This record gives sequence, C-alpha cells and structure tokens, in this order.
Amino acid sequence: MASSVKQLCTICHDDGISKSAVTWCTECEVFFCGDCEKPHSKSRLSKNHKTISAEDYQKLPTFMQEISSQCRDHKKKFELYCSFHACPCCVQCVTDKHKKCQDMKPLSDILQQVKSFASFQLFEKDLQDVKENFDTAIKYLKTRISTINTQKTKAVEKILYSRKTIDDYLNKLEQDILNDLESKHSKLKLNMATLVQQMEQQVSQINQMQSQFTKMTQHATELQMYIGLKEIEKTTSQMAKYLEDLESGDHFLEKNLEVNISSALQSILQDVISFGDININTTSSTLQIKAGRIDQAQQLVPKYTRIENLKPSLLTRLKIPKDKKSLNIFACLILPDGKFILLDYNKRQVLLFSNDGIFIRKVVTFKDYTCDACFVRNNTVAVALGLENKTAMVDIEKNKIIQTINLSHNCYGVVSDDKTLIISSGGGQCTTVNLNDMSHTMVEGMGGVYHISLFKEISMVPFTVKTKSAVIIALENLCGHFSTETLPAQ
Repeated sequence: MASSVKQLCTICHDDGISKSAVTWCTECEVFFCGDCEKPHSKSRLSKNHKTISAEDYQKLPTFMQEISSQCRDHKKKFELYCSFHACPCCVQCVTDKHKKCQDMKPLSDILQQVKSFASFQLFEKDLQDVKENFDTAIKYLKTRISTINTQKTKAVEKILYSRKTIDDYLNKLEQDILNDLESKHSKLKLNMATLVQQMEQQVSQINQMQSQFTKMTQHATELQMYIGLKEIEKTTSQMAKYLEDLESGDHFLEKNLEVNISSALQSILQDVISFGDININTTSSTLQIKAGRIDQAQQLVPKYTRIENLKPSLLTRLKIPKDKKSLNIFACLILPDGKFILLDYNKRQVLLFSNDGIFIRKVVTFKDYTCDACFVRNNTVAVALGLENKTAMVDIEKNKIIQTINLSHNCYGVVSDDKTLIISSGGGQCTTVNLNDMSHTMVEGMGGVYHISLFKEISMVPFTVKTKSAVIIALENLCGHFSTETLPAQ
C-alpha cells in the first residue's frame, strides 16, 4: 500500500527548512524540491541519474520504498550479486560474509535481465496464475464446506433413522412379550378358576350331605339309616378319591409367572458403548490448479550452485566415548540449536551430542531396531523402527517416547517438513502422516525406496544407504550448508 505521508526535500530538511519534495532520485535516494533539483540535474556527476516525481514515489508499495541501493551493514553501494544466497552485495559484504561463495555476478547484469519486457510479462502472468489458483482453491474449499454440511445433515438423518428403527423394533419386541405374558397369565388363571369352581360344587354337595346326615340321625329308621350311611360312605369315598387324584396330578403345583429378559438385549448395556463412530476419511483432492513455471525460481538468476563447485570443509568431529566405540550409526541429525543426534542400530539407542561434538547423554533405548531418524518440531525426533512397522516420536528434552505410530508396512526411512511425516517401507509403499490430525495416506509405487529426502518440501527423492560402524563427521560447505560423511570407526 502506498504511503500517504507528504515527503519533504531531504536537502532543505537537513538545513532545518521544511519544503515539499517534487522529485526522487532513484540513485541518490534523496528527495528534492524544485530549487534543489535544478543543480542536481545539471551536475556532471548526477545529471544522468533517473528521477521520478514525488507523487509517483508515493504510489510505490511501502516495502519498495524501504528498499535501498546501499548495504545497511556497510553503508556502501550494492555492486555484486551472490547467486547462491540470492542477494545483492557490496564490496565489504564479499569480504565479510561471502568468502566461500563461488558464483558472484555484477549486479548490473542481473538488473538488466529484470528490465526486460519479457520478464515483466512472465511475472505478471505468474501473479495472475497464483491469484487464479487461490480463487480456484477458495472455491474448492467452499464447495467442500457445502459438501460436508450436506454430509452432516445426512449423517444426522441416518442416526435418527437408526434410532427410530431400533425403537420400533424394541417396541414390537416389548408388545410381543406383553402379549405372551397376558396369554399365559389368562390360561393359568382360567385353569385354576375352573378347578376352584369344580371343587366348590363338590363342597356344596358335601354341605348338603352333612345336612341330610343330621336329619337322618334324628328321624330315619334303622334300615333307612343303614342304607343312607352306605350312600354317604360311597359319596365320601368318591370325593376323597377325586381330591387325591387332584393332589397326585399337577393341579396343586405352584405355577408362578416370571419374565426373563433376553441376554442379547441386556448385553446392550455392557457391550454397546457408542451409537457408532464418526470418521474423517481422507481421499485424493480433486482440486486442479495451474502449475507454475519450472524455471520460475531461476528466471532472473540461478539459485543453486552445482555440486562440483561446492568445497566442503571440516566443521565438527563428534567425540565418541570409549564405551560406545562399537556404534553402528544409521543416522546423524543436526538439530536447530546445533546439537547432534546419532542413531545406533546395534544397541537400538538415540544419542545426543553438543554443538562442539561432546557426548551429552543417551536419550532413549528401543526394544526394536532403529533404522532412520529425522527432526520433526518442538524438540521432537521421529525414529523409524524397521520390521516392527512402527515409527516413534521422541522428546529429546524429556528423554522419552511420546507417541508411537503403527503402520501396515515396514519403517526404514523417515523425513519431515514440520507439517507432514513421510515414512518409507523399502518394499513399494510410503505413508504420509499429517502431524496436525495424525491422519495417514498411503503412497504406492515407491519400489526399492529405503531412505528418503524432501526437496522444496514436496518432492520425495529415493536413495539406498549402506552403513557400517562409523564415526559421523558433520561438514560445512562453502555456502554454510551441512552434510555428513562416514569414516571408519577408530
């Protein structure tokens, strides 16, 4: 955004006078009022300097207004350009910071390429392509938001439908067992009520006979009494036999009603601990954006120095303690704070060394063989555990394993860019792990890849490493970047 502050003439301001500037010299980097601009434009040293109006200068973005043609450290004009570090340099910079840089170019040659119309067109197209890619990505994400909103609605409907289906089914089962209870209760009650009625008829007959027996004893003749007693004896015997038959049968067994709830139904309370699961399944993105130019980074200047031009020099030698001379080193890491991590395959341990190569401590020891390691973030190192199909996350400060990632393939190589963890199997598969939500994505077709590296945070470069017991030496090349080499153990 352009600045809205009115600029004052630099020359007059130095003399304590406030006059509005009318021009800006791009080489002197000074504002001039109308009076001061005249001698500047006539001077033999500055008459060919390019100037722009102060009004046009105000239209420049703030970050461009702050760009100077002079080195802030040495207050000298930029004259050279370091291709490796992609920055302009003054003569003093070359002596102080770029002694080892091989590819220095005249800054004027670089600026000449910037001035070409073709470059402006390419970068204008790049900006347009990036904007279109952002617009496309935003539209895609908004579509995805709409999609997951629809998915949520359908999921709610599915949950409610499942609940209703279960409720309806349980209601049916409940009604069935209530009907069965009513049926069996009615049948049992009817049987006993019928028996009671029959027995009450027998009791009524006995009551009648008892009444007749009293009258017989009072008024009957001896013959009538004899025959009557015989009849009473016969009837009494029949009723006794009827009662004995009832008792010997199942008529007097206590038939109780009881309910047994289905064990499968009861197990719901113990076995069913959730209504279901909500999963986030990751699939390949359908977003299509325009690819940037392959040579975009090198459009104006070459950015990378060829490997044959790099001249490494010894930086630090790690001092291995005498009791650890038999190390079988499978990885050496340089942490952000300059400390070193060694991965010992034989004893399955992670070792920490100081910036100057002095052994500090053993961090952790594993039960499984350690095959590779990489720095992740926040004092965390990932260690690949080979045939165990595991990769462990180790906190270097706390000396403990804070998380174990279980995979479906071997873990021989591991690399991270602070957002993603990539683990190779050596047998054709790699898995990427999102470090934010720990979701996994399988990558097929990586045959023979044991150890991997990240290039520009996106590309995986496979290579095979054979290691022996060795002492790791950290090297610094001429441009200040680190690499490693192995030397036989001593």
